[in-house]
Amino acid sequence: MNRIEVALRSFFWIIFNKRFSDKVAEFFSDLPPSEPEVVKKEIKPVKKKQSDSIQLLAAFQREGRLVDFLMEPIDTYSDAQIGAAVRDVHRDCKSVLDRVCAPHPISENEEGKQVTVPAGFDPSFYRLSGNVTGKPPFNGVVRHRGWNATRLELPQWQGSDESATIIAPVEVELP
Repeated sequence: MNRIEVALRSFFWIIFNKRFSDKVAEFFSDLPPSEPEVVKKEIKPVKKKQSDSIQLLAAFQREGRLVDFLMEPIDTYSDAQIGAAVRDVHRDCKSVLDRVCAPHPISENEEGKQVTVPAGFDPSFYRLSGNVTGKPPFNGVVRHRGWNATRLELPQWQGSDESATIIAPVEVELP
């Protein structure tokens, strides 16, 4: 007799035969109570870490006050006042950009010069505008040379999880 046949016959004997049912119940009462087996899977919390984007933005703020400049409403300032402020922000942010990313033009062709976009070009390298019809190669004029980061050298993040999104801390001067 296989297990399925035994199980079916036992099922009906338990339902229709009280004496047999009592013996089966007695058998189960002698067994220690069993709990369903629960598979416990260790869930590791995802460590919140600062992103390179926030870190770069924090460097622009720390050294060039870029976020302060961009968040300041400039409608009430004269062009001369804005120009004076921009000169310092520009110089200091350019220094950060050069040190961290070392940007280099993608195209060696100057803006306004003719260029040929080859067949099979990577759309990450070229953004076509104007009358874009047909198949490459395309001949056109460079409107922007593009930029390529030749490195990304950000300092190692040492902050806490709670400070991962901080661009700039509150500055408090004490008397």
